[in-house]
Amino acid sequence: MKEKKRFLILSLLKRKYKLNRNTELIFSTPFECLISVILSSQTRDIVVNRVTKVLFSIADSPEKIISLGERNLLHLIRQIGLYKTKTKNIIKTCKILLKNYNGVVPNNRKDLENLPGVGRKTSNLILNIIFNKKEIAVDTHVFRVCNRTGFAVGKNPRLVERILSNIVPSNYKLYVHNWFVLHGKFFCKARNMCCKICILSKLCKFNKKI
Repeated sequence: MKEKKRFLILSLLKRKYKLNRNTELIFSTPFECLISVILSSQTRDIVVNRVTKVLFSIADSPEKIISLGERNLLHLIRQIGLYKTKTKNIIKTCKILLKNYNGVVPNNRKDLENLPGVGRKTSNLILNIIFNKKEIAVDTHVFRVCNRTGFAVGKNPRLVERILSNIVPSNYKLYVHNWFVLHGKFFCKARNMCCKICILSKLCKFNKKI
């Protein structure tokens, strides 16, 4: 895709979704953000929010999570996908935070990705949302929209992230993840795409095929 077309796509997304970085996950602190993002893997945000509303009212810090214990945490997050694995990861993460970081969520990729349950996408989200760093997380929505439209074509999320990091102007990097997520949820869906009312229809590679 030519640079001019990419700029038009970004301009349309900016006009549609504004300079909006609000995630659908509900949290009050960096620690709550970390736990919410870990829980959100393969689980809808609405389910995560329902679970964390109860969880954070009881345990909203590494100390409280550890005091809660694995069995009680397992019970509280049982609605979450992969809840058994996530329970173990969260307990381990809380112990590492207390031991190595005085209970504070680290603000760099290396330390974040050393936490159990935190991968590339999760660390990018936390760095962007909490620490205002211009990292672009590539989840299923971002990956789908980028490939389908032709904005950034790659065989895997890491490659798409690398392309986005190179082609997205610096002043858009804080927002582009959320723009693609919202567009993927409401228009460029995995199924039942809304191409007829999509603001990107005239610029989209996929739309030219149908």
